[in-house]
Formats: sequence, structure tokens, C-alpha cells
Amino acid sequence: MMRLAVVGEHVENSHSPEIHGFLFNKFNKTCTYEKVSISQDRFHECAEELFSRFDAFNVTVPFKQAILPHLQSLQGNVELLLSANTVISDGREGYSTDGGGFLLMLSAAGLEVRGKRILVLGAGGAGRSVVFALCNAGAEVFVYEKDVFRLETFRRRMGMFTICRQLPLRPFDLIVNCTGIGMHGTEGMLPTAEYEGGSTGSVEPLLSLCGGAVDLIYEPARSEFLRVAEKYKKPTLNGEAMLFFQAYLADCIILGRYSSPGEACTLWEKYRETL
Repeated sequence: MMRLAVVGEHVENSHSPEIHGFLFNKFNKTCTYEKVSISQDRFHECAEELFSRFDAFNVTVPFKQAILPHLQSLQGNVELLLSANTVISDGREGYSTDGGGFLLMLSAAGLEVRGKRILVLGAGGAGRSVVFALCNAGAEVFVYEKDVFRLETFRRRMGMFTICRQLPLRPFDLIVNCTGIGMHGTEGMLPTAEYEGGSTGSVEPLLSLCGGAVDLIYEPARSEFLRVAEKYKKPTLNGEAMLFFQAYLADCIILGRYSSPGEACTLWEKYRETL
């Protein structure tokens, strides 16, 4: 029986144990799965213990970059993204399945991104993964991030997207909220942005113009970001399916099995029947 966990600052309400338990059952495997909340000021002193307590663990906000110095092997695009959400303790290997999970979520929802103009709000660990995935899928990507230094550093490393230091009030096919604003003490709040002309306000004007809105937040299921988009009769999508799909990809890595988009979507439908 494998020992697994999700590690973050606030994971008390995480759905990860149910999802990974479901997936392991479908893969005819068994596991225990814990929720480990750690304060930011104690993460580095607690990190080493994770490798001895768990065979593998998933990393969430705000530790996807903080875990990197504790790893010995950065797999796939982790070094580029400076973000890992899946760790295998044996060998201290880090992986990122956020981007793949995000694209699977869009595909399952029937959303095509190739050739679309997409605005991403936030360039943290999940945001960088989303930007990278969208660019590789052929979208025209624009990114707004209040931490301009972080955004410019990422742009130099990756390229492929347009930096928005201020937001233009023009339509986008899709707006994706990767800021985390709307959960963990910010429920009911909207991300804020500086617009052309120097005015600062919420992203509501942009939501009124967009073709659709996606929020990586899944708890609450209907964030203020999505509620406002719905007010303007825009199609919306929360991050619950992304959580499932990135977990599916992570478990395939942990178990050393091949992943399949078809299998992932079938399992997602079966998981939804259990909710």
C-alpha cells in the first residue's frame, strides 16, 4: 500500500484524497492519502520529513516552487516552469502535471484553444503551467501579473506570450484566473488589475467583454470571478476537472503507467457519477 499526501498551506478542504483514492481503486492499487497543511514560515524545516513519511506526494499552493531546492531531479518542464506539483520520494523526482491537466479539462468541456486569444491572470506555479500549455496548444496568450519582475523573468525563460503590464479593455476569447483570489480568505473577491490609462479596478469590465471564463479555483465551486462572468451570461468553468486530470496524470507517473486522454475522460465521467 502506497503512502501519499497533498501538501499545501491550506488543504483542509482538499478533494485530493477522494480523487486519488478513486483513481487507485480503478487502477487496482491501494494507497493511504493524507492532507498536510504547513505554514509558509515552516515549510523548509518540515519538507525533509515528507520524503520519509510518504512514497510520493502532491504539492499545491504556495509550495510548488519552494519544494524545488529539496529535489534531486527535475523532470519534464519543471526546470523551465520553476514549479512541481508531484514528487516521488525515491530519487526525489519532481514533475508538473498542472498544464496537462488544464488542457484535458478544456478538452473535456469542448473548449478549443488553438488560434484563440486568451488572457491569463497570474503567473504563479499553476499560472506558468497554464501559460506554457496554452502556448504549446497554439493559443495567442496574454499574461497579466502584478509581480512584473516574476512575469518578465518567466518571459525571458519561455517567450511565446505577450506581457500585459496594463490591461486593455478589449475582448478575449477566454479569461483564465490563476491568481488564487477567491479562496482561502479572499472568498467573494475579484482579482484587481491596472488598466490602460492608469486606473485600477476589478477585472469585471473584462469579464463583460470575454467569450468565456475559467477559474482554477474549485473551492468554492462558484467563485466571485465566475459569478460575475455568469452575470454577463458568459460560459464558465471551475477547476474541479483540472484537479482530477492533473491527479490522473500524477498517479500515472507515480505508478509508472501510460496515460491516455481517452482513459482520463472516461474516468472523469465515472468519478462525477460518485459526487
